[in-house]
Formats: sequence, C-alpha cells, structure tokens
Amino acid sequence: MDAIEGDERMGRRLLRVLAAVLVLVAVGTWLVLGASLGWTKTSVPVQRTDDVTGITVQDYRRGFRPGVDFLGAAALGALVLIAGSFLLRKPQTDN
Repeated sequence: MDAIEGDERMGRRLLRVLAAVLVLVAVGTWLVLGASLGWTKTSVPVQRTDDVTGITVQDYRRGFRPGVDFLGAAALGALVLIAGSFLLRKPQTDN
C-alpha cells in the first residue's frame, strides 16, 4: 500500500464519519429543540390571558422547532457525503 492509496482510504473514512456525525447531530438537535413531527417552525404558539377580558388567546413568539424536513435535509447531506466517499477511487497503476 503506497501513500496515495492510504490517503484515499483515509479520505473515504473521513467522509463517512462526517456523514454519521451529521446525522447524529441533526437527530440530537431535533430531539433537544422539540422534535416536531410536522414541518420546521420558526415561531411557536404561546397561550396568554387578556388582563381586561380574561379571554385566553394564542400569541406567537419567535422560536425554532425543527421538523421532519430538518431531519430529511440532514439525511440528504449525509447521503451526499457517503456518495462522495464512493467517488474517491483507487489510483490506476500501469501494469
């Protein structure tokens, strides 16, 4: 095994490890920030009671709740990294 083949093998492994880290970080972020089973939300509902009338109303405040599209984007990114790892080929040697 020469140095070029070792670098190629390490490059493949690096891309695959990065893909795994990307998925793990995305799932962890999704779980910690709310694990929404719908689409990603950039505002979250907050119940508030009006002081004068006593009626409960729903207001929205800024907040980030990642949805399944967030996980899908991370999975797509991981697939691109894995596919890139297969594009690194062994150098052709002349026999």
